[in-house]
Amino acid sequence: MRDGENMNRDDFQIKIFADGADINGMLEMYHAGFISGFTTNPTLMKKAGVIDYEQFAREALRLIPDFPLSFEVFSDDFNVMEQEARKIGSWAQNVYIKIPITNTKGESSIPLIKKLSADGFKLNITAILTLTQVEQAIQCLTPGVGAYISVFAGRIADTGIDPMPIMKETAVMCRKVAKVESLWASARELLNIFQAQDCGVDIITVTNDILKKTSNIGKDLTQLSLETVNMFYNDAKSLGFKIV
Repeated sequence: MRDGENMNRDDFQIKIFADGADINGMLEMYHAGFISGFTTNPTLMKKAGVIDYEQFAREALRLIPDFPLSFEVFSDDFNVMEQEARKIGSWAQNVYIKIPITNTKGESSIPLIKKLSADGFKLNITAILTLTQVEQAIQCLTPGVGAYISVFAGRIADTGIDPMPIMKETAVMCRKVAKVESLWASARELLNIFQAQDCGVDIITVTNDILKKTSNIGKDLTQLSLETVNMFYNDAKSLGFKIV
């Protein structure tokens, strides 16, 4: 792989999706040359100050018509969730509907996922953290329709458990069903891109803050050490600190 300047999609063995809900940030990544899709979620929308969900989604789809974009349902009631999903799916052909693996009561979303997939809706099954959930989700999907199995590897790692064995097994299971792709979600650092590649995962979602660090790829560590020393020196100098 070349260094972090002027990268393109061919420089990675995995598809990188930008994870965010700020239109300007999404467009920045759209034009960066190495992004293959986009995901959003309610937490990111809250952070970005989105006040009209459909308006935001339609604007994103207008500006980014040729990459997959994932938009999430909001309801905790499965009947309403289905109505939301069908509406989201009507917005554009490149939409993937994000359905959580359960609602807040821990009730399984599998019946709804199965129904929507059978009706031809492309889905992003989200908030998955166990291999049992992976297996349940894959088994209910209609082959060839299109779906992402979104495993929150970063949240798994937050518990002190290495997510890589889970992600490797997820990748193997997803490859058995046509157009079902494995997705490493909740990336915590740039290294996760390369870990996901090593696991054979199809997609990783990464926030813009982390994606901006791609300029460090291939950087000489001695040079990075010097830059770090300079940063500390300049920050201390700007504060006027003195010891003697």
